[in-house]
Amino acid sequence: MGLDKAYLDIPGTTMFDTDQAAKGYHLNQFAMSLMKAENRERFKADENGYLDEWAMTDDQKQGVRDRDFNRLLSLGGNIYFLAKIGATDGKNYVQIVSSMTENDEHAHKEMMINGGRSPEGNRYLHEWADENTDEATNESKGDN
Repeated sequence: MGLDKAYLDIPGTTMFDTDQAAKGYHLNQFAMSLMKAENRERFKADENGYLDEWAMTDDQKQGVRDRDFNRLLSLGGNIYFLAKIGATDGKNYVQIVSSMTENDEHAHKEMMINGGRSPEGNRYLHEWADENTDEATNESKGDN
């Protein structure tokens, strides 16, 4: 990562940049393969066998098996490609995305209709550290 990527300091956000694209190339190619009905059927019939046809890491394959979309994002997945995995399971986009939050499908949909999450307290990771650390002593606040 030769470039300064200030966006890496945004909590809960994985930017799909060139580094992520390179890391997730085979994962995303696998996900896109599920656009074809015959590939979806092969995948549903033998997930492990189908996954083994792709040059993904073991972590990526396990993320697919677990349907852990947050983990797959961190491993280079693009949400628009990863949605093909959820769709293969018969899930709609709201169900897929809500599985990545603390909300169930209904609560997530309501939150989005009402304007999404509040930006308060969610601006930068370095601010979280500042709030939980006494800069003078570099000790955690709270239970001391």
